[in-house]
Amino acid sequence: MDLKKLFGYVGKTVVITGSASGMSKAATELLLELGANVYAIDINKIDLPVTKAFQADMSQKEEIDRVIEELPEKIDALFLCHGIAAFPGKELLVQKVNFYSQKYMTEKLLDRISEHGSVTYISSVGGFGWQQVYSKAVELINLPTWEDAMDWYDKHPDLIKSAYVFAKQCLESYVTYKCMSSEFINKRIRINAINPGDTTTGLTEDFNKSTSPNGDAKEGEEMISNIFLKSWNGYPAEPKDMGYPMVVIGSDICSYM
Repeated sequence: MDLKKLFGYVGKTVVITGSASGMSKAATELLLELGANVYAIDINKIDLPVTKAFQADMSQKEEIDRVIEELPEKIDALFLCHGIAAFPGKELLVQKVNFYSQKYMTEKLLDRISEHGSVTYISSVGGFGWQQVYSKAVELINLPTWEDAMDWYDKHPDLIKSAYVFAKQCLESYVTYKCMSSEFINKRIRINAINPGDTTTGLTEDFNKSTSPNGDAKEGEEMISNIFLKSWNGYPAEPKDMGYPMVVIGSDICSYM
């Protein structure tokens, strides 16, 4: 059995964001190993032998539009993996990077995604409880423009004050809301998300600081360990522990998922 053929990435066009580090970098490395033609996007420089690399700030509509103009007309798999941690005063930035840019990019590229293609996101266990805000998330999802969404955020400071949590809740609501929508099912495009827990990446220090009420990284690390690890004698995941399964989900192996 040819494993590369089983995955179905050989010669396929894949677009992935966040490839400079962490889970997405691990996923990008595996996609290259499996024979994909990879178009990678990150705000930081990408040091992998991809077909084409782009540097872009995913909180800025104009920069996303610039990249979209240069992406191929046919895309077989889309992975949206970029994200940041939360800090006081950065609530809107977190919404734009961790959710709205991903929704925006998905919908701008949807016509280019091939039949039986896939869209896969990195969400988070931080988004659990999304059902409680689902109706508000759908309200946001159904707004027609980026500008409308920014206005909506401005009018809902009570929702976005949870920053990272609300952004991931919106992402999980989006996957739920869109997985049976005609624009996806008419082309049999699969839409999924992974929900990582504690994973050691370049963002770990930021997450530790943002978890602590005092901005103390050591305190935040202990809090995260108490929440996610101690009850089951666990340990933090490595980037590949999340990036590799994500590649599998987007592949032909999971063509019915």
